[in-house]
Amino acid sequence: MSNAGKGTARMARLLAALALAFATFAIVPAGAQEAPRLVTRDGRHALFVDGAPFLMLAAQANNSSNYPAMLPQVWPVIEAMHANTLEMPIAWEQIEPVEGQFDFSFLDTLVEQARARRLRLVLLWFATWKNTGASYAPEWVKRDPARFPRMKKPDGTAHYALSPHGRNTLEADKRAFVAMLRHLARIDPGHVVIMVQPENEAGSYRLARDHAPEADRLFNAAVPAELVRALELEPGTWTAVFGKRAEQYFQTWHLARFIDAVAAAGKAAKPLPMYVNAALGDAFTDEGGNVGPSGGPNWNVIPLWKAAAPHIDLLAPDIYTRNAPAVESFLDKYARPDNALMVPEIGNALDYARFLWPALGRGAIGFAPFGMDATGFLNYPLGAKALDPATMAAFSGPYALLAPMARDWARIAFEKPVWGTAKGAKTQAVVFGRWRIAAEYGQWQMGEPDWSSWTKVDPHPLAEAPVGGMVVAQLEPDTFLISGSHVRVRLAQARPAPNEQAQILAAEEGTFVAGKWTTRRRWNGDQTDYGLNFTGEPVMLKVTMGVYR
Repeated sequence: MSNAGKGTARMARLLAALALAFATFAIVPAGAQEAPRLVTRDGRHALFVDGAPFLMLAAQANNSSNYPAMLPQVWPVIEAMHANTLEMPIAWEQIEPVEGQFDFSFLDTLVEQARARRLRLVLLWFATWKNTGASYAPEWVKRDPARFPRMKKPDGTAHYALSPHGRNTLEADKRAFVAMLRHLARIDPGHVVIMVQPENEAGSYRLARDHAPEADRLFNAAVPAELVRALELEPGTWTAVFGKRAEQYFQTWHLARFIDAVAAAGKAAKPLPMYVNAALGDAFTDEGGNVGPSGGPNWNVIPLWKAAAPHIDLLAPDIYTRNAPAVESFLDKYARPDNALMVPEIGNALDYARFLWPALGRGAIGFAPFGMDATGFLNYPLGAKALDPATMAAFSGPYALLAPMARDWARIAFEKPVWGTAKGAKTQAVVFGRWRIAAEYGQWQMGEPDWSSWTKVDPHPLAEAPVGGMVVAQLEPDTFLISGSHVRVRLAQARPAPNEQAQILAAEEGTFVAGKWTTRRRWNGDQTDYGLNFTGEPVMLKVTMGVYR
């Protein structure tokens, strides 16, 4: 080739590289090269993406939707939901079917197609543990129990779960995880992927801990000094220090250390926020031993996980109960000054949608119903029998409202007091300064319950239905952002002075545009005389209260 020809070829390659770079940068803001990170300030948390708070209005696909041929049945559902983030499994067996030989073709396709749709991704690493089992480990791991041991029962027989004490398992899992994140660093400079979940619902059912000889030796030895210091306890054996919770706490320590080693190695390759998800036990007490799988990040071992796994940014509850007080309890237990609240899985049936509101009201950085695709799998009774229009609308309505202002809400929740509730929860009112804000359900948009004494009032069709909830943020002492679905919200003075009456000074329906509140219309008259009534098509209200004498 002549020098002129070589120069032309070099120019063509340069132009192609510039075109690729422009395509990457064109879909994300100017600050997109800043890596996602979790920020904590004054006990509140925010996920920063592209340098600013970001609310994940997410959805999780079904487990076996992690193949290129399935994605055409995933994207339409995600887009119909108005979601901005997809949670998608990446299986160890998928990327390393032969030991030492990696295949990232699905990851390449997933990132490329998400980028084209301006969606963000959370990768779910299904590896040593998926729902506590080894089903997503490669065949070469499953076929070699001598090298990759299962936990042992007291009688020496094998348990189904891989042991957290297996050093070969840890090194092999870690190597694959690092290879995946190194590849991701090469193909995703603009951070389409904003978070990673190493393992999935780790722990073990039907066996509190491994009883292999080395595990027994460790269990009968002293609790590690670093854990004793972290929990401010007296030294001793596991049984002496933790009593009836000893086996669960022992399993938790070693499992959390395993996952932390995987996370630390992955973060060295590409520093992304990482979280673990919990299969849950009893929502209110661990006295009966119902703590979910032993070793998993159940609420009763959050402090232990914090000590054992410093490279894990947060612990998150997977919620598959429709019981509103239980959901409220789980949200309260995971929304902590040292732990950002995220709901990475929740049932996709209609009655789960109401729990978005109390999650947001506890500062949640993300919320994701599970099984949101059209591949035909439905996880009833944990989820919906069908993704019918009513079910989709229960999630897509709030998401459509929040999507254009997701960053604004994330910023406000990071800076201001927030609160939320759902129908059936124990707590249905909150006091912000001099104002009490309460939720009521099963009422028409106009009128009061006592109207039935003088005119015919039909029962509200949703009076007994498990739908409805609200969220509020206090912008200023007398100014609030309020939204919800199938709920009546009332604002009143918490402690009125003599001869003092509350009044709505302004109730503005609107949204945020370029970070500034924009009013679409003002509510007044019938729209405010009987509380603020939200239907199945939520809106956002900016409400300013005052008093008169």
